[in-house]
Amino acid sequence: MRLSLRVQPGARRTALLGRLSNGEWKVAVAAPPIEGRANEAVVELMSELLGLKRRQIAVTRGASSRGKVIEIEGLTETEANARLESALADQKDEGDARGE
Repeated sequence: MRLSLRVQPGARRTALLGRLSNGEWKVAVAAPPIEGRANEAVVELMSELLGLKRRQIAVTRGASSRGKVIEIEGLTETEANARLESALADQKDEGDARGE
């Protein structure tokens, strides 16, 4: 299955930021957009959030742009979106606990 992402490279921290009105997931990665480092960071972040191995996720479109499409093996679209929504809620809860 495929997910559309809007990526902010060179951010202060790597995190899932939310979901845009067009359905794309917004993510920030600390890695710069040089020599594929931001794409690698996106794959690593998504593998952590989705509970998958890195080899199950690949950037299939938008390797040199902020708009990316990733291919995910082993999950349905519903499962992937549910896991990302849960991760987003967990991040919000952690931020609230820290007073952010």
